[in-house]
Amino acid sequence: MGRAALGSILCCLFLISASSAPVEKQENVDIYSFHINSTVSSRYATTIITSRVANKLSEAQEIQFEVKIPKNAFISKFRMMIDGKTYDGVVKEKEAAQRQYSEAVSRGQSAGLIKSVGRTLEDFKTSVTVAAHSKVTFELTYEELLKRRLGNYELLINAQPMQPVTDFKIDVHIQENPGISFLEVKGSLNSGDLASAVKTTRANNDAWITFYPTRAQQTTCSSCGESGLNGDMLITYDVNRGNPKGELKISNGYFVHYFAPSDVPRVPKNVVFVIDRSGSMHGKKMEQTRLALLRILSDLDKDDHFGLITFDGEIHFWKRELVKVTKENQENAKSFVKGIVDRGSTNINDAVLAGVDLINRNPREGTTSILILLTDGDPTSAFPLYCLGFGYDVDFDFLTKMSLENGGAARRIYEDSDADLQLQGFYDEVAVPLLTDIELRYPGGKNITKTNFGLYFNGSEIVVSGQITDNGLESFTTEVIAVSKGNNVVYQDNVMTKASSEVPPEIEDFMERLWAYLTVKQLLERQVLLTGQEKDDEKKEALELSLKYQFVTPLTSMVVTKPQDGEVDVADKLKEVGEYPIPPRKGGRARRHPFKSTTLSMSGQPGFPGLHGYAGPPGHPGLRGYPGPPGPPGHPGRHAPPSHGRFMDVHASGKKIAYAEVADLEDYSTQPDIQIGSPEILATMRSPAVHNIRFILPAIDQPKPLCFMVPAPNILKLLEDPASEFSMNGKTETNLKGFSQIALHYKSKHHLMIDTRAVRYIQGQDEVEFPWGPNQHTTDDVTVIVRENELDVTMGNIRIVILLHTSNSQKFLWPAVRQQPKDVVLMGIFGKLNASYEEIQGRQTPTLKINDKEVEANEEDVKNLSLPTAPLIRCWNVLFSSVMQGDVSDYTVSQI
Repeated sequence: MGRAALGSILCCLFLISASSAPVEKQENVDIYSFHINSTVSSRYATTIITSRVANKLSEAQEIQFEVKIPKNAFISKFRMMIDGKTYDGVVKEKEAAQRQYSEAVSRGQSAGLIKSVGRTLEDFKTSVTVAAHSKVTFELTYEELLKRRLGNYELLINAQPMQPVTDFKIDVHIQENPGISFLEVKGSLNSGDLASAVKTTRANNDAWITFYPTRAQQTTCSSCGESGLNGDMLITYDVNRGNPKGELKISNGYFVHYFAPSDVPRVPKNVVFVIDRSGSMHGKKMEQTRLALLRILSDLDKDDHFGLITFDGEIHFWKRELVKVTKENQENAKSFVKGIVDRGSTNINDAVLAGVDLINRNPREGTTSILILLTDGDPTSAFPLYCLGFGYDVDFDFLTKMSLENGGAARRIYEDSDADLQLQGFYDEVAVPLLTDIELRYPGGKNITKTNFGLYFNGSEIVVSGQITDNGLESFTTEVIAVSKGNNVVYQDNVMTKASSEVPPEIEDFMERLWAYLTVKQLLERQVLLTGQEKDDEKKEALELSLKYQFVTPLTSMVVTKPQDGEVDVADKLKEVGEYPIPPRKGGRARRHPFKSTTLSMSGQPGFPGLHGYAGPPGHPGLRGYPGPPGPPGHPGRHAPPSHGRFMDVHASGKKIAYAEVADLEDYSTQPDIQIGSPEILATMRSPAVHNIRFILPAIDQPKPLCFMVPAPNILKLLEDPASEFSMNGKTETNLKGFSQIALHYKSKHHLMIDTRAVRYIQGQDEVEFPWGPNQHTTDDVTVIVRENELDVTMGNIRIVILLHTSNSQKFLWPAVRQQPKDVVLMGIFGKLNASYEEIQGRQTPTLKINDKEVEANEEDVKNLSLPTAPLIRCWNVLFSSVMQGDVSDYTVSQI
């Protein structure tokens, strides 16, 4: 059976700018010894940084320890040694570390020890008071699995003691059983006068790299001076690959399988470049995009086909079909690229749909399809379907979700002078697909990491690790099934296991820790895809492993207890969402600038596995923005994805407020202080303000209802009855007091899509559109009555009224439930009909008892949008979680 396309990839790039401030030199402090020792066993690197420091003053002073580590690494150990005593950092669950965190904040200390510093590094920083003429030793350990890109592994080591050090050493030992085929040392620490301090030794399966600069070399090199060294050492290498079945290592009940075949033919590509030419791409962004495209066009292979689409508020095709790579077509395409200039607004949705359609209309046997979108991700018209951004406001969590759902890749491109090279480098990574639909099987394994992969590219590597079910097995079997240029291929291997006594103890430890590291990484990555109990279970598993192996991950904190009066610092693993704060406005008010992100979904064509969405039935191309059942091959589905943001806000005093619980006010002085349970970014970091939508919930036997807020933009699950296959979702927008779109779905075939301009009803292949005004439509089980500012809908035994409100010349929607089935508990925000509470008297701050918990509240006047006149009513404003007994994320959905 032929396959028109073997695979697909969604490539998302985000252009941001970031800089790394140098470590400040400390006066009257002598770093007399600075050692970095890194050991790499089968791509798993463990690096220990040891700094010995003396206080030269005749009085006590605070001494800082600041180092840079790779972002992909987990800190696994930190200790300070003072006067013969050792103070170890302890990894705890974030909530368990909350008390120490709060105490540190209340003392005005920096409670977060890790911050982002540029493209690939994070900064770890702490300090301790050292007595006169005393010494302190700092020791930090971090671990990482090196990733293969473009045929090489990279080990990055940063050293910047910022003063000459008498005893300065970097020692790296690489041990690879297959043998090392290539090794190179680069970076500023191996340049100019410092190059002579670098020594490389290779023997059999091992390599040793040492860097022992003299004190004089540390002050005379081109990248240093009186302040000492400040630079990187980048070690790149690869291993011998004589066995196409991969490399399998087994030890002490664990295995790891490295799979990177190169003996298969490349798969021809259908590649479409969708290029943003909106006004926000003005200047350097557009220049670098053009330059990168000109290089990429030159590198296309002769059996590839390609297309170019530019967009602002409008869509423009270079050609209406994919064209074969020829010298003439490449030159014509380059002329087209040179003529791209920025202008207009940003209509990402239609541009990406056009790219999908271009690929689907040009199917080719035995090929794989790649869609690359180049944009700054700042849509100003239509609805953004795909996100590829140049800018700061990037929700990396959600962009990661998009790439995972679609089997693609998410990558940041930094706004530096080499942005064009970064763009080209990313393309090079996906330029040569070799295998698709890869499945790895291990009959004797359990607790195995990810085993299914959509695409394998030349120069990359698939790594799978797991535990062995029976340590008494004499052999272990691996099987890899994949598709190569239209044909199924199978790689089978059978490896004899070794007795534990034959394996060095350090290898045993590395194998288990590699498995734990990879498992935690993948569990954390999957969190953005999961919901409900499955999400909770995997989060719990990731937390347990993080605690067992003492990894500092987004679920854990390292508590560092200092010798002075039990003072503490807390180190939290950074999240991408908090790395680039937007500065506040003048006067201390936070700027309104939510993190934006979008997603793409496609279906209906073989070769787009995992790209889900609405595809129309035969002869029907699908409806933009309207989800529905998948269609047959050849009919690409189109749906508008969610705009989804995560938010954090900060008082002018620096106190953090939970993102789901911040009022939409210009002045926060009237807001109660709300403690956030899990510090995820620095306490002193300022982040964008949040716009919120208010909901009112009637209360039983109480004069005032409860009200609570939900951040916008979001796509919310408003009502759901799985038994009758009914659901209602609503899309919120920044600066709107209600919903911009509401969708009702019933029995998988009735879909009602409502916005402020019109009402659209879809039943199977039939579609009817009504403007707001007198009209009526009735079918089996569904009645739709449209009035000037009111829509009355009955689906089965559920009746909903959608009101069209106008406020400050802006129109928005608001639903009201008028009838629902008796004795049926509906889910969603509107599924809760009323609440029960009691007011606790005698408190300085108004306090309510809700669900047996005491909750602080404040009285507010709000508009009751469930009535056409929207009258003002008095309510108790409380936290969302207090009323709904869950997080806002439990009530968000991925599509309208």
